Amino acid sequence: MELIEHKFVETNGGLKLHVAQIGTGDKVVLLLHGFPEIWYSWRHQMAALAGAGYRAIAPDYRGYGLSDPPPKPDEATFIDFAADVAAILDSLQIPKAAVVAKDFGVYVASRFALLYPERLQGMVTLGIPFTPPGPGASAILALLPEGFYARRWMEPGRAEADFGRFDAKTVVRKIYVLFAGTELPTAAVDQEIMDLVEGSADLPDWFTEEDLSTYGDLYQKSGFQTALKVPYRSIEESAEVADLTVRVPAMLILGDKDYVRKSPGFEDYANVGVKHFVPDLEIVHLSEGSHFVQEQLPEQVNELILGFLGARIWS
Repeated sequence: MELIEHKFVETNGGLKLHVAQIGTGDKVVLLLHGFPEIWYSWRHQMAALAGAGYRAIAPDYRGYGLSDPPPKPDEATFIDFAADVAAILDSLQIPKAAVVAKDFGVYVASRFALLYPERLQGMVTLGIPFTPPGPGASAILALLPEGFYARRWMEPGRAEADFGRFDAKTVVRKIYVLFAGTELPTAAVDQEIMDLVEGSADLPDWFTEEDLSTYGDLYQKSGFQTALKVPYRSIEESAEVADLTVRVPAMLILGDKDYVRKSPGFEDYANVGVKHFVPDLEIVHLSEGSHFVQEQLPEQVNELILGFLGARIWS
């Protein structure tokens, strides 16, 4: 961790984005986090990538971690996040990179792949397959109970009131415990999502109190305003893209114990339908993998990522 460098790069709009990086050279891997994560969620992968001769770069999105918030957080979009990825590459004078993305970071990576195809060398997604812009995700959410966490958090003000009862560290603890489970996180009609987990609940054995403090401190700084807008209140966002095909080698890593796997239609799309959009796709299942597979099983995930990069991108 002490070898990881931290710097800030400026976007075209003047926002300063925090970037963590390690390693040197022109074989660049950009790591895009999910929620409730920040750059730190890639700590295990960054060390492994640098050790194998790659340059690993993990940003905090605008409004996350140490990055500046957008001027109007309620208007932040996935398109903004994808443009920030391109701006980071521009600032660091990197023409192309492979992208590794997890959870809603896959939505960012998907838009980056479609809007900036000339900048993409390959793509690895964890937990969620490539997802084209449009109303598909909201259609799936409509099939889930009203108490499903993502439906609740789509509602302006509801999560803010729920989270506001606790400090940021406790909110992150509860979400990590909840998302590490195998069931779809769903509250009863008279219950809020944060009430599904006790504030003193034990963390997963692969996530330490020190890790939690790192996350808690950064979310205490950033708050959750942008994080609730993107992804949860932006999932229907469209993009004017004529060609929805990703034409680079890709890998999808799925944890078989990830609660997301129980979403309606997920299995059909993740194992078959996605190949309509990503024809050169390899799919790998990790039998014990949870929603946070890169933190839970870092050695297995690192081996898969390094094997893919070495064989398919920089062979």
